[in-house]
Amino acid sequence: MRALKHVFAALAVATTVTMASATTGGVASAADQGPKFAADPTTLVDTSIGNNGDGTTFPGAAVPFGMVQLSPDTQLNQYASYDYSQNTILGFSMTHLSGVGCQTMGNFRFMPTTGAVTSSDPAQYGAKFSHDNETRAPGSYGVKFDNGIGAELTATQRTGQQRYTYPAGSGPENVLIEVGQSNGSTYAGDVHVVGDDTVEGWLQGGNFCGETGKERYRIFFSARFDRKFSSFGTWTDGTLTANQRDATRGSRRAGAWVTFDPAKGEQVGASVGLSYTSIDGARLNRRAEQPQSFDKARADAHKSWQDELNRMRVAGGSAADQRTYYTALYHSLLDPAIGSDVDNRYRGFDDQVHQAESTYYQMFSLWDTYRSQNQLVDLLEPGRAADMAKSVLHIYQDGGWLPRWALANSETNVMSGDPITPWIVDIYNRGLLDSDTAHQLFDALWKNVNEVPADQSIFRGRDGNPSYVKNGWVAYQNLPGYKYGDSRQAGSATLEYALADCALSTMAGGLGYQDKAATLAARCDNFTKLWDPSVTSQGFTGFPVAKNADGSVAGNPDPTQTAPFHEGTAWQYQWLAQQDPKTLFGLMGGQAQAEQRLDTFFDMPTVLTDPAKAASDSWVTGAYDYQNNFAFNPNNEPDFHAPWMYTWTGSPWKTSAVLRAMRTLFTDNVYGMPGNDDLGATSSLLVFAMAGIFEAQPGSADYVITAPMFDKVEIRPADGHKIRIEAPGADASKLQYVSSVETKDGALNRSWLSHQDLLGSHTIKIGLSAEPTNWGVNAAPPAMAQR
Repeated sequence: MRALKHVFAALAVATTVTMASATTGGVASAADQGPKFAADPTTLVDTSIGNNGDGTTFPGAAVPFGMVQLSPDTQLNQYASYDYSQNTILGFSMTHLSGVGCQTMGNFRFMPTTGAVTSSDPAQYGAKFSHDNETRAPGSYGVKFDNGIGAELTATQRTGQQRYTYPAGSGPENVLIEVGQSNGSTYAGDVHVVGDDTVEGWLQGGNFCGETGKERYRIFFSARFDRKFSSFGTWTDGTLTANQRDATRGSRRAGAWVTFDPAKGEQVGASVGLSYTSIDGARLNRRAEQPQSFDKARADAHKSWQDELNRMRVAGGSAADQRTYYTALYHSLLDPAIGSDVDNRYRGFDDQVHQAESTYYQMFSLWDTYRSQNQLVDLLEPGRAADMAKSVLHIYQDGGWLPRWALANSETNVMSGDPITPWIVDIYNRGLLDSDTAHQLFDALWKNVNEVPADQSIFRGRDGNPSYVKNGWVAYQNLPGYKYGDSRQAGSATLEYALADCALSTMAGGLGYQDKAATLAARCDNFTKLWDPSVTSQGFTGFPVAKNADGSVAGNPDPTQTAPFHEGTAWQYQWLAQQDPKTLFGLMGGQAQAEQRLDTFFDMPTVLTDPAKAASDSWVTGAYDYQNNFAFNPNNEPDFHAPWMYTWTGSPWKTSAVLRAMRTLFTDNVYGMPGNDDLGATSSLLVFAMAGIFEAQPGSADYVITAPMFDKVEIRPADGHKIRIEAPGADASKLQYVSSVETKDGALNRSWLSHQDLLGSHTIKIGLSAEPTNWGVNAAPPAMAQR
């Protein structure tokens, strides 16, 4: 599979290069003022990109940030439960998480069949299919099985709409509904056949990324069909009982089947409402969002994606560039997902139902998303971002602590560090929080960065705080039975804490908490306390190491070894000090030495002669190959920001070169995602890289400018601002560098813009050069540590 992946990638790169002069709709004349924006960007999205064990995306139907993510399942207990290499569909489940590198969700699986219902085992009733008979588009999915049954899916925010077409003469038309078995673990569940056209039920879901015994959330559904049942039945495990209306999960499964008379028609539709509060909530959501017809629902879903993708539209580049970009933008805007019912009721972290004043969101994959995806949502959907921050405040108010990786209404405690803090500070520093919410969130964040939850809490919080607050570093402990404790990944956790504290110091200052701001600012440079000048690697001296409580080195200090750094090595994590690059570079021997270290990290000589070769041969390759390496890993989040560190070495042009190389790893085919998308984190990195702006210091609300890969990028946030970035002649297949930047205020010589400056720029004109330039040299964003 790895070899096949590289073949596809090579073909896609070749396509990009040969098509580089072709824009969507053709090259416009001078009178047309350059390339045009696509009339309908949804036509440039291919939802099959990343549908494999690396990207782990799904091809099914959802609307932006929707509760329902309705998609086919080809296998259970496997990531997004859809693998492009498979040829059997087991059914269509109502919930998925895009790009997560472990099995979860996949709840309430519907499957159309014909003939007698004789088995509850999906291995027995699964249907063969060909990708040639699939149709995929943002907001909809369709497939025709080899047995002739056709399935069509679409969605509203809280409902999944299904339409099944059965072949003539095939006998009884059935829909099987599995309630007791999900892609993630299921602990309990009931199903009820209600009247002659409705099935309802619930399940208790749990486990995450290899956990066992964790009952994490409850979810409910109400499905109403557009035809009356001719017969029905239910099952528990392998026992099927005709004419029985109720079933409870046994040790494996529980479900119901409903049968329709083929003499009454060949098509069956179902409208399925979801809720995390109750069956009543699912029923309410279904009734409130019931479309006039399946076709109307599909048209509305299409329109919602058309509007969303036009919030950051592009013109120019090759057809492959645009397909890759728009698909990445699509994947970036699936989550966080709506968690509240239409009346804003939601299930909180105390397992009670509460009433919110605005839409409540959930599914916060923060360790992944705080570096890229959260910033994209903040930029394009500021109102949603504010509601997401309020949702996090509700989590704190209901559960007592802030989340790290929140799955529905439960904290998984997965990953390490303190990702919630930079993200909330980002929203604050963009001016998106009202005063009362900002002060309440700061109080929650202050507690989070200084204390630890009680042992009985479902939250672990910053479990390294006792040693960190005392000494400035997280003391290493290999805690038994717990994979993700910060004390176990003490090296990376210390660096994550320091970045978070530094970001929070800016919020404290803005809110008038000067003493607390000073306390937090004093922690900005805690990364220096891990620096060991005696460690050498690849000809360089000095690297961060993990420490024990007494200050001694914990474990093997070799900077090419992963432990105790989370999913990376000291080579990759050394750059996680972007809050104060000058101090970091001083540890490395100065700016020039830091740049040489970056050049080795990226294999800059090869980047400048053969960008694709550098990316595929010199860097870390593969979604799970981050162990024990000294090179750049664009497939995993810890060093996403590393290309932009050249901004502080006085060579910002090198960032543009690295990003052109990174672009070759993303292609417009099923293998086009280099690593787990992690709820849009990896896709958002590409979106920003191709657009020519990126927040390299999470929490700063400052964007570093690089060479765009499209002639035009138009950003149209939901708050009414419109920003046009123009870079005539931009070509992702060529090394290009920024030679000049002009805004409404004249020439911009610094390499960055604040969020407010960006919103007020209206039009940003970027000149490009085929040769390195001096633009932006020694004009990097200010260090957060000095604000």
